[in-house]
Amino acid sequence: MSENVPSPEPGVTDGRLLRGARARRTVTRHAVDVASMEGLDGLSFGRLATDLQVSKSGIQTLFGTKQNLHLATVEAARELFVDAVVRPAQTAPAGVARVRALTEHWIEYAEKPLFTGGCFWAANLPDFDSRPGPVRDALAHQRRQWLALLEREMRDAMEAGEIGPLDPDLAAFQVDAVLNAANTALRLGDQGATGKARRTIEGLLTPA
Repeated sequence: MSENVPSPEPGVTDGRLLRGARARRTVTRHAVDVASMEGLDGLSFGRLATDLQVSKSGIQTLFGTKQNLHLATVEAARELFVDAVVRPAQTAPAGVARVRALTEHWIEYAEKPLFTGGCFWAANLPDFDSRPGPVRDALAHQRRQWLALLEREMRDAMEAGEIGPLDPDLAAFQVDAVLNAANTALRLGDQGATGKARRTIEGLLTPA
C-alpha cells in the first residue's frame, strides 16, 4: 500500500521547511533577549508562547526539549554576535588594528545593547560554569573561540612588531575581562565604563 502513496510535492516540503526555519529564528531571537536578562533558566515553552502569542505545542514541536531550546538559543546568540562584532572587524588589518576594531564593535554590542540584557555570555556563563552538560559545553566552546581570536590578533600584533613583547594568552584574558567589567558597569548605569575599557585596552597595545 505504501508504494501507492504519492510523495509530497517538493514545493510543499520546501515551504514547510522554510516556515519552520523562520519560526525557529523568531523564537530563538526572542529567547536570546530573555536569556540575556533572566538567564537560560528563565526560558520555557510556555513563557515564549505567551510572549510571542503562539501555541505552546507549536514551540515544543520546533525544539522538542528544553535543553534543545537552550542549545538553539546559545547558537542563535553566537550567530548574532559574530554578525555584530567579529565579521565587521575582519575588514581591519590583522594585529593592532583588528584588536581595536574588535574592541570597538564589542563595546557597541554592549552599549546598544544588541541583546536586551547586555552580554549574553556574561548573563549565562556564571549560571552554567559548574553545571556539566551540553549547554555548558556550548557556552564554554564559544568563550574559547572568542579568547582564541583575541589571542591570535595579539600574537600577530607582537610578531609584526606593532606592540612590545607580551603573553598573547594573558593579553586576551585581560581584554576579555575588561570588556566584561564594562558590560556590568553599563548595566548599572556607569556610562564612563566604556572610556575606561578603551584606555585599559590601549595600554596593552603599547608600541614596541
